[in-house]
Amino acid sequence: MTVRRLQDIPGFHIDRVARAAGADPDVLRLENLDTDLRPPAAAVAATERALAEDRANSYLPFEGTPELRTAVAERLYRQTGVRYTPDQVVITCGGTEGLFDALLATTDPGDEVILTDPTYAGMINRVRLVGAVPRFAPLVAGPLGWHLDLDALRQAVTARTRVLMLMSPAMPAGAVLDQAAWDAVAALCREAELWLVYNAAMERILFDGVPFIHPAGLPGMAARTLTVGSVSKEFRMIGWRIGWVVGPDPVIGDVRRAHLYNVVTATGIAQAGAVAALEAPAEDFEACRREWQRRRDTVLEQLAGWPCRAAAGGWSLLLDVAVLGLSSTAASDRLLAAGRVAATPMRDWGSAGSDRYVRLVYSNEPVARLRTLGRRVEAALGAAR
Repeated sequence: MTVRRLQDIPGFHIDRVARAAGADPDVLRLENLDTDLRPPAAAVAATERALAEDRANSYLPFEGTPELRTAVAERLYRQTGVRYTPDQVVITCGGTEGLFDALLATTDPGDEVILTDPTYAGMINRVRLVGAVPRFAPLVAGPLGWHLDLDALRQAVTARTRVLMLMSPAMPAGAVLDQAAWDAVAALCREAELWLVYNAAMERILFDGVPFIHPAGLPGMAARTLTVGSVSKEFRMIGWRIGWVVGPDPVIGDVRRAHLYNVVTATGIAQAGAVAALEAPAEDFEACRREWQRRRDTVLEQLAGWPCRAAAGGWSLLLDVAVLGLSSTAASDRLLAAGRVAATPMRDWGSAGSDRYVRLVYSNEPVARLRTLGRRVEAALGAAR
């Protein structure tokens, strides 16, 4: 018998698609948010050295090593102009643990959390796990990409709203909030006295010259923002499971307590690698960002004429299959069976409207293989309309 806490929490679908695809080398693997681009060499070397260090094989310090907390604080200072201390940084087992800890520190059961629609299912269901209630403000697809419906965002706020939980670039659509959107979010947080839990996992993976904006640097927002980051995406270190939460006193103390009784401590060996990653030359990341943009461009070229929207950043974009008369699960099944394309259905990645999309992850396949996508989609779904 399922406990009430889990009754409305579905499976992820990603693992189902991956199992169905198996190990067939012909399948174009667009279902999981992985990348084949290697982590920084210095991060790998530092991790290897840490294997022989006794202090890296320890529970302590629970909130993360001083070296990593200092490196994260310096990163945030460069991005925001806000001077955080290492004591305002908690190192977590990946960004997703950080999101959970941040919600535990800012909400009580029954409180409301506003997210974009669509958004990462892992964000939506962590809201449910802490006993809060997800509410949605739509991302609207236009000819040039996506934008946040700011009127709907304001209308979503009620007396029970405590948190805006936003990501930019957002999974799965690749939507990036521009200056006007962030200014509106900041104004809403100040006026309604809301917390902003900012998922910064992909924040610098931006295309076409889109500027980087960190919301904690906006007027009055350092006191209202919990930044949740990780080394998984920008630094391609998914398996290290290292993330962080950065925020003001006293809420960061509550994040620390949630972290302590959630997982106790992040892996010491992996933290050494994360320090090296944060100190890697800028070109290490920039070369990867350019490659991910080439791959996104290739997908858009292959799907010209199909109902998809350009991602302004991140690792994935969405194909609208509802206009073809299909649900996301039906389209995902057809893409795999007839096109040999593994793509994740977006059912439950937002409100009821998320079922109109399948997600295409372009970060884990080279351009040469992505150039086969058009013919594969046509074989599965028919000619473009």
